[in-house]
Amino acid sequence: MPTLPLQPLRGTRILSLALNLPGPAALLRCARMGAICTKLEAPATPPYPSADPMALYSPRAYSDMHQGIAVLQAHLKTDDGQATLHAELARTDVLITSFRPSALTKLGLGWAALHARYPRLSVVQIVGAAGTRAEEPGHDLTYLADAGLLAGTDMPPTLYADMGGALMASEAVLQALLGRAQTGEGQQLEVALAAAAAWLAQPHHWGLTTPDGDVGGAHAGYRIYPCANGRVAVAALEPHFAARLCAAAGLPAQGDAATLRAPATHVAVAAFIATQTRAQLDALAQAQDIPLHTLP
Repeated sequence: MPTLPLQPLRGTRILSLALNLPGPAALLRCARMGAICTKLEAPATPPYPSADPMALYSPRAYSDMHQGIAVLQAHLKTDDGQATLHAELARTDVLITSFRPSALTKLGLGWAALHARYPRLSVVQIVGAAGTRAEEPGHDLTYLADAGLLAGTDMPPTLYADMGGALMASEAVLQALLGRAQTGEGQQLEVALAAAAAWLAQPHHWGLTTPDGDVGGAHAGYRIYPCANGRVAVAALEPHFAARLCAAAGLPAQGDAATLRAPATHVAVAAFIATQTRAQLDALAQAQDIPLHTLP
């Protein structure tokens, strides 16, 4: 992920205690926006380089997410660890956490205690579910299930709730700083991974991506088709794109929704694409300005 040309967080200090994926991914986004980012982890257990579970089950992901991030190690249940933590907090603008609220309280990191000691410090708390459900255990898969985003027994191709939550957490950092600029005081914001999954699920609940929705398979111009030597993702949804696709398939150059939803159009487009190689389809896209992407 490249550094953004605009650096809205330049000079901002962010400390993260968050492990696994959402917190580190959010911290990396903040670093790319110019923030000075530090992560505080528990001491590693040899031979492992980090106590963050991500370093154990995906060293590549851990390495990628910690580029440009200063990593400190301290045991927060000890006096020395607390001293290290508070030395960092004294110069921090935003703290990112991913502990359950009860664990934060035990560590002396509840909002009331932090706000009293560091009035200008903001806290972004990443939790599984919002409010009273914040103590419930869960992971990306359970949040996607709760949001209605799982089909059959196939596993999702990526961690939607975690990555969506990381985006929401980096957005919350910006919100917190804007709020402090207005009030002069730090802000507390909660980011729930279940809420991130629910946000990503909105198109499904609106009916856009269900089988009878135009971007769920009902529109012949917005589907994945087998071709002669692979597959092609066709996204000719707008009438002018759809009309060009129909013309290429030997149909009247019509792009209205009724025509593209008709079973005969589906059959004709599928039959045409089945005869085309990936190279031919790539050439068609270039020549006719049709949005598609070929795949093995």
